Amino acid sequence: MYDYIIDYLKRCTVKNKKTVTIDELAKLPLGNNEYEDLSKVIRQLLSEDILKAINPKNNDGRKDPLPLKLGINKEELMKGYILKLEQYSLNLNSEIDIQAYFGLGEDKFEKDKPYIDKVDSYIKANGLPQDTVTPQERSYQIFGDEKWIEKNSGKALLERIKIYNKLKIDNGSDPLMLAVNPLEYNKEQHKHLIVENKATFLGLLEVLPDTEFCSLIFGSGWKIVGNINMLESQTGLRENNIVYYFGDIDNEGVAIYNSLTERASVKLATEFYKELLKTDFKEGKKNQKKKIAALKNFVKNFSEEEQKLILDKLDTGYYWPQEGLSKTELQHIWRKVSWT
Repeated sequence: MYDYIIDYLKRCTVKNKKTVTIDELAKLPLGNNEYEDLSKVIRQLLSEDILKAINPKNNDGRKDPLPLKLGINKEELMKGYILKLEQYSLNLNSEIDIQAYFGLGEDKFEKDKPYIDKVDSYIKANGLPQDTVTPQERSYQIFGDEKWIEKNSGKALLERIKIYNKLKIDNGSDPLMLAVNPLEYNKEQHKHLIVENKATFLGLLEVLPDTEFCSLIFGSGWKIVGNINMLESQTGLRENNIVYYFGDIDNEGVAIYNSLTERASVKLATEFYKELLKTDFKEGKKNQKKKIAALKNFVKNFSEEEQKLILDKLDTGYYWPQEGLSKTELQHIWRKVSWT
């Protein structure tokens, strides 16, 4: 009963409620306890200076009367929580400000703490970022979930701890970096290929006129997720667009593709990937965040054998960079495959 009433009083203080009545406490779901049990707890709270008597003459009329109205001593009630926050803040990077939680209450702090810890770990490991990136990229870097900042009240939390603006997040759309093939504009279907890396873009650029594609787009990592909505306005092609994506086979490339599919109708350029899987995988991406749902969405485009290979290697820190395919191989695949 004591702990329940303490929790109730804390919720009152979060709502800036400064007083409570005995009748109010008696109506709490405290089980089958008698009034005498409640009065013992109230006396204990009075002795601990957590509750204060207001107008003792206005009491319950019992032999050892209790005042009907009680003041809540917020400072005494919350001193354990305040000490916890103060000790916690000592270990945080100085860029993070948790002052807001002194007024929000312990429940809110405990709910947010795992995410504050992730922000703290990111800044301690990397410092404050120097480059401006999309919300999806920064969210993936910090939380391993590209949607967290935009869709899980993440922005509000980052603003609460005074760090959002310091993370250099850009919500605006930039123009797409693309090359066009006007000869294909009059076709019934308008095909576009997004490639993640610059070297792949440059390797394919010279054969764009030999393909059935209207455009070749340099995705530039996560930037494409924020900019894909510019495709129709930049090309002037507003109907029957089919967009293909080709990136590195690593957890981040998979996450980029998954985010794209949630913002636009995008298909995997599977033939490039199948050939890339035949090349040597590389070591060196063990710290990338793995997202199971994104991986499932990605590997469903491959055979069972290919799925096993992808999952096994990504799980042990290996990956396949786009550069595993030579310029000649890239060009041959793009020109010779029948893209449907």
